[in-house]
Amino acid sequence: MQPHPSLDTSAHWAFGQEIEVLPRIFDDDITLAVMQRRLDSALALAVRAQLNGSRSLDWHWRGAPGQAMKEDLERRLPAPEAGAALVEDVSHIAEAMAYLFSTEAIGIRLRTLEGAMCPRFHVDNLAVRLVTTYAGPASEWLPEHAVNRAGLGAPHPDKPDIVADPDAIRQLAVGDLALLKGCGWIGNEERGLVHRSPQPAAGERRLLLALDPG
Repeated sequence: MQPHPSLDTSAHWAFGQEIEVLPRIFDDDITLAVMQRRLDSALALAVRAQLNGSRSLDWHWRGAPGQAMKEDLERRLPAPEAGAALVEDVSHIAEAMAYLFSTEAIGIRLRTLEGAMCPRFHVDNLAVRLVTTYAGPASEWLPEHAVNRAGLGAPHPDKPDIVADPDAIRQLAVGDLALLKGCGWIGNEERGLVHRSPQPAAGERRLLLALDPG
């Protein structure tokens, strides 16, 4: 059995149940900071309502979090009459992201997925991204000791496998707020967190939120 991520003394990650864990992403040795949480009943019901319809969701926003953002999201939801808790949660996360990174503009995407968006392990070229999965399998990631970075990038027959230890693959939980440090973070150019989108089961849909500061 894998040790709990927060119990590994050599960890380049930080897990906790309070929002104070998220600023750990500014630590030089941390490439993943996760606030563990469970969706409350109202939020879970709002999420389920959006997934029960036939229409998919692919909402984008770039700008300040606020009333205009909330109204735009509500208009785009498949079931807006049941979406208040989801709109409020996205708003709170966006406001926290803007505060944490001292920016007025946030890039946000909320979308339903029936397949793996990025099925191959990879690193992001941006500085940092926050992801949370509201439904379906959450993102998978690799501790540094289990990564062969020579395998990253476009697939090629001569490249080695990215995963040096398949037993070390770890997975976030539904509801977790995860900050992933990428290669665009100054001083982290060779240490971006290696992660991937999982493949949902047949007939299963994911609801994924991703936020980029600035």
